Amino acid sequence: MPPPNPQPGQFDNTLYGPGSGLIKTGLGLYGEKFLGSSSEFMQSNISRYFSNPQYYFHVNDQYVRNKLKVILFPFLHRGHWTRISEPVGGRLSYKPPMYDINAPDLYIPFMAFGTFIVLAGFTLGFMGKFTPEAINLQFTRGLIGWGLQIVFLKGLLYSMGGGEVPLLDLVAYSGYLFAGLSLAIAARLLWAYSYYVMVPWMSLCMGVFLVRTMKRVLFAETRGSERHSTRQHYFLLFMAIVQFPLFFWLGNIGA
Repeated sequence: MPPPNPQPGQFDNTLYGPGSGLIKTGLGLYGEKFLGSSSEFMQSNISRYFSNPQYYFHVNDQYVRNKLKVILFPFLHRGHWTRISEPVGGRLSYKPPMYDINAPDLYIPFMAFGTFIVLAGFTLGFMGKFTPEAINLQFTRGLIGWGLQIVFLKGLLYSMGGGEVPLLDLVAYSGYLFAGLSLAIAARLLWAYSYYVMVPWMSLCMGVFLVRTMKRVLFAETRGSERHSTRQHYFLLFMAIVQFPLFFWLGNIGA
């Protein structure tokens, strides 16, 4: 005797009954809307905090030379510190580093970090302390110092109401310290006592560069309010002072 056919349930009737086409269409539209909004949310947040990595490597020789002058000698920079904006896709964006000396880039920080490691190796060799473990220690110390600078700048901007800065911008601004640090270590290789003059000077220059850059980021590129301006000035001064122990700690090679 053949088994009886199962009776369709209420849910099956809903999906396969006369009105099933309308329900399927509604579910499909809802799914597309949900996925579209989720994708748009993810893309907006990724671009908001991470930006486009290729943007930070759009540089040329002229930009690198001029940018190094601004980083190492910020007192001589007579131009403005604001970035050049342009409309892209119906929203406001900024020109890449090749066309704007005030734009952050990652080429100089990575090259300066590599130069720092190479010069640290030469210094260890002249001191008779060159070992793979010593180089690895300097590499790790450099990464830790870079990370501390990023966290410090992020926390400082957040405390002053400017927390919507892309992460890669902060990575770039923080990594510029290796340019001045490499110059100080190179001077030490030529004359040991010049290190004690170059490190304070490079720390001061980096502090001035960061203060002027963070003031621009705080008041021009983010929606941070201008309340508590006195407190903000103290925070910026503290940021400049922090560069001195950070430079001495990273530059103390072989200790």
